Amino acid sequence: MRKALVLLAALSMIDCAYAGDPLPPAGKARCDPYKNYSCLNSYLGDDFFTRFINYYRLEWGHDGPPADPKAPPSRRDYWPTTPQTTPPMPFTEWPYGGTTSFGVTRPNSIDSPLMAALGNTSLGQALNDNHVQIYGWINPGGNLSNNTVRGGNAPAADLYNPNTVQLDQAVIYFERLPDTVQKDHVDWGFRIAPMYGENYRYTTAYGLWSYQLLNHNSNYGYDMPMAYGEIFIPQVMEGLLVRVGRFITIPDIEAQLAVNNYMYTRSMTYSLDNYSTTGIQTSLALTKNWILQLGATFGTEAMPWHWNAQIANPFPNPLYPNSTMPKDPGAVPSVTMGVRWTSDSDNDSIYVVADVINRGDWGYNNLQWLGLVYYHKFNEQWHISFETYDVHQNNVLNILNSAALSAFNKGGTPFSPQYMPFNGPFGAQCANTLVFSCTAESRAALWYLNYKPNPLNNISWRFEWFDDVEGQRTGTKTNYIETGIGWQHWFSPQIEIRPEVSFYRSLNAPAFNGNFNLGIPRDRNTALIGSADIIIHF
Repeated sequence: MRKALVLLAALSMIDCAYAGDPLPPAGKARCDPYKNYSCLNSYLGDDFFTRFINYYRLEWGHDGPPADPKAPPSRRDYWPTTPQTTPPMPFTEWPYGGTTSFGVTRPNSIDSPLMAALGNTSLGQALNDNHVQIYGWINPGGNLSNNTVRGGNAPAADLYNPNTVQLDQAVIYFERLPDTVQKDHVDWGFRIAPMYGENYRYTTAYGLWSYQLLNHNSNYGYDMPMAYGEIFIPQVMEGLLVRVGRFITIPDIEAQLAVNNYMYTRSMTYSLDNYSTTGIQTSLALTKNWILQLGATFGTEAMPWHWNAQIANPFPNPLYPNSTMPKDPGAVPSVTMGVRWTSDSDNDSIYVVADVINRGDWGYNNLQWLGLVYYHKFNEQWHISFETYDVHQNNVLNILNSAALSAFNKGGTPFSPQYMPFNGPFGAQCANTLVFSCTAESRAALWYLNYKPNPLNNISWRFEWFDDVEGQRTGTKTNYIETGIGWQHWFSPQIEIRPEVSFYRSLNAPAFNGNFNLGIPRDRNTALIGSADIIIHF
């Protein structure tokens, strides 16, 4: 934690030093690309490393890159007004998933020091000509907590281990953005997003490198939460986009990628619901205000090759009565439906979703998600984000039933320790101890109130309620309340820090400072966590 604090202090000193001389001399000529865009190349210099460093210097203290006067319009002229800016927000459009944003996306539009550094090379020219960009970020962070047990911050996320400094995620995107502003030709895109860091434990899909988490409980690991291609067909109404591959599920205020969130930590509302899915997602802009979505996938955090896959069942029981059982009962064909409306001013947006719906059998993360997300912008400084949902799974093993618990311990479920020694899905604590299984439900409501005093700073207040009705999501049957306040300060469009303080309380039973993997029971009803991270984009 000391190293993190030293780094933050150093950045603050640099920020102050540059405030008086925001554009130090660089490259072959002293010029200001913010005033004369044509001198950008001379400012950056010739060789890769000089251009890379000088691009950070160029943008330091600014809230965006120099504007290219020859760039085409970045949005359709009749489209709803873009509601936010980055910095200091993690988005410009109110978020909606499963598609590249309609009417406001141009190829080669990501502001990237790496792409600027490659700009005068043959590789960079080839990438630009083909509208392919390579960029990403490094995201270390740390926390101080009243919890002491390894893993004892859970179910708070993304701070599994208390009192530590860690690499949360290092991510690189290989990406081509389709042009959704134009309406005269079919365009295409893709994204491949490998990730490494502690946060892999939150993105892991069963069957894709999941041995790291489920067999070894490794502190660090790798994943690829997004690997998809997409086709944009502008001639269908206001545009039809078809995405195929693995992608982040469509609802929620937050996402598992650090750059998509207001605060360093994720809400319980987000961290305990659906993350990613694999399949096909279609999104149709009916008008400039209405978007309709329909998807066909193979469950959540599930891989298509587990569909119909069977494993031996050494202990037949009422839930799995045969000599074999599904490897992952949640890896089944599923349907997603969503409707989004936004006002002409874009001050209001409502997004109603039924996410990854199937028969809902107890799976690795087979949550049947029904809910909505709402955004409202009061003025240029203030806006709110609100989310509520109900999720459930059916036929969840009742751990309060002795026969069911015996079947679990003897290998009679796909998630027994014989198959999944670490981090398997929890069973249910059913209201009736006589039943072998039951439906497990959870409900949540989340609020973010955001205040932007200037283009490089935002302050977020988060408040949420989470009801783990049968204890299947967190391992503890209880209501939770959580609140936190965070500050996002951007030194430039490429570097930001996010200090925060959050307080969690479980109302009905101890839910913190334990570790199910180590057999350590939870013994605290509260968690008080101070944390901070830094995101360095490249």
